[in-house]
Amino acid sequence: MILTADSGSTKTTWVLGDRRFSTQGINPFHMTEEVMRGIITDELLQQMKDAEALSVSEIHFFGAGCTKEKSPLLATILRDVFRNASLVEVDSDMLGAAKALFGSTEGIACILGTGANSCLYDGERIVSNVSPMGYILGDEGSGAVIGKTFLNALYKGGHQDFVPVFESETGLTLPQVIQRVYREPMPNRFLASLCPFVKRHLSEQWIEEMVVDCFRLFFRNNTRHYNRPDLACSFVGSVAYYFEAQLRMAAKKEGSLIGRIMKEPL
Repeated sequence: MILTADSGSTKTTWVLGDRRFSTQGINPFHMTEEVMRGIITDELLQQMKDAEALSVSEIHFFGAGCTKEKSPLLATILRDVFRNASLVEVDSDMLGAAKALFGSTEGIACILGTGANSCLYDGERIVSNVSPMGYILGDEGSGAVIGKTFLNALYKGGHQDFVPVFESETGLTLPQVIQRVYREPMPNRFLASLCPFVKRHLSEQWIEEMVVDCFRLFFRNNTRHYNRPDLACSFVGSVAYYFEAQLRMAAKKEGSLIGRIMKEPL
């Protein structure tokens, strides 16, 4: 049987036949071999029956951080765990998204989840990719950057009247936010976890404008550089899916076309 995986920085979805499994995200760019192996053995295998694990004949893993340099290590781990698999393919989540969105036709494929990415796809392969640069230097429009931008606007942008609402609903204080971002692992996941709160409060004009501005930066700094205004930008990812209205507002303001929006490529 074929095991297919779609992995972001927060969550990995695995599909085997008609069965779905979920583990935390696997990102070989940021994770050690020990951590990745632990997720697969302690989380994935615990959900699978022994017979299912033994039935895996092919693995196709598309994930964040699966660069040419880092993919071989994850492939080795998967071969060690699923010894009956004769084919193990590890490639970028960007290629997986492009295949899901466009199949064999060309287009601009985009990911907006915890992180952000985009590419120009010719129907078979990625022909151009603007480096996303991660949530500190880039990742415009991602969940992590929306969370980061929101916190900055909340505590430094003249919205002190809204601070009690945020702290009451989330149970977080400014010192705790600083702790989570600067002193604990995976700050990008923490920042992206604020998106449901942001979504609930889009009726606040400054919050919706902030989200739209984050998406406008995504178009300006990423998709515009492909110089293909004739092609629609299609999206996968929870942020694109749940903030579709704001994403379309941003696209209209930036003169960009939007095609499909899918929650996940699988």
